[in-house]
Amino acid sequence: MKQQDNIKRKWLFMLILSGLMGCTTLSTDIYLPAMPVMETDLGGNVELTITGFLVGFALAQLVWGPVSDSIGRKKPLFIGMAIFAIGSIGCALSSSITEIVIWRVFQATGACVGPMLSRSMVRDLYGRTEAARMLSTLMTILALAPIIAPVAGGFLQDIWSWRAIFWLMAVLSTILFVAVFFLPETLPEEKRVNASFVREFTCYLRLAGNKPYMSYTLSVAFFYVAIYAFIAGSPFVYITYFHVDARYYGLLFGVNMIGVSALGLFNRKMVTRYSLDRLLLCAISIAIIGGAGLLLSAITGWGGIIGIICFVFVVFSMNGIIASCTNAAALDAVPSDMVGSAAALMGALQYGSGIVSSLLLAAFSTGTPFTMSWIMLLFVLLSFGAILVNTTKKAELSQ
Repeated sequence: MKQQDNIKRKWLFMLILSGLMGCTTLSTDIYLPAMPVMETDLGGNVELTITGFLVGFALAQLVWGPVSDSIGRKKPLFIGMAIFAIGSIGCALSSSITEIVIWRVFQATGACVGPMLSRSMVRDLYGRTEAARMLSTLMTILALAPIIAPVAGGFLQDIWSWRAIFWLMAVLSTILFVAVFFLPETLPEEKRVNASFVREFTCYLRLAGNKPYMSYTLSVAFFYVAIYAFIAGSPFVYITYFHVDARYYGLLFGVNMIGVSALGLFNRKMVTRYSLDRLLLCAISIAIIGGAGLLLSAITGWGGIIGIICFVFVVFSMNGIIASCTNAAALDAVPSDMVGSAAALMGALQYGSGIVSSLLLAAFSTGTPFTMSWIMLLFVLLSFGAILVNTTKKAELSQ
């Protein structure tokens, strides 16, 4: 009976963490089908709503990280979900691009707490390999969100308006606020940092000098530039260029998450058999092949929209391995009293990388899939380079 209760508590813990990690998906993917309509309705470049969100999402984590190492994980989660709800309401009531971008930045300062502290809580409780297994499980559960979110967003826009999407965000963030009550506090008082906030903030300089940590962090950050190039670019590639109905866009977007989910389950088993570095090199190599095929398809037109969909699927699916392995390996490379700050810096670079994607898309867009494609391939190659440098140094040290 006690064992069954422990299993139930573990699964409840995982489900709530999945929801918290889904704050990013909830804040971005769900309104992608509505972006062309929002641009017409509000005037201005609607891609700035993604840029603004990612700026707030990245920078706020750098504050929340040291805070969580000092006061624990649950209090920041409560505050973050409350800010997320208020920001969502502000977005729903906005009447201009400038106004909604400001509210998106505010919304992001709360939304970022969920994904960041979910990783920290897993690291608080588990070691390197088990943390990778748990994060793979989270990725598998989380994979449902990007399948459902764009479909729900397209449906809400169709029957009401794009504003309904942000009202839904407000409701879901309130539900997550309540769910935090059911989470355990994973950072006991005796393990919390008592140093001043300013002194604690300097730990980012120490993390920047931690080469193994930075290698894994930069690898996932580069890979997420590619991911966000698709997230920000695909509404215009699929809906505007290939004339896909906005109601079906969500299905084309969500199909990628089937691959992420499958690879997450696969990775859960593989991390007990192979090193994280080996799995990462293999996964990123496959992503490079997919990225090369994507660029070739974009240049030649070979395969049309089917070619684009298939090659994006190959690249995107590898996130089922890359995200969990890089996160587990990076956090394992830092002392336990710096886990919150390490997760914050990693999250800031990982999700802040989307700023690079949106700016590159805005600067070099040709109205075709070409810009999205070359950005994805370039940054997958850089992701591979970051891991290769780290494994080469390990090999040299072992000799």
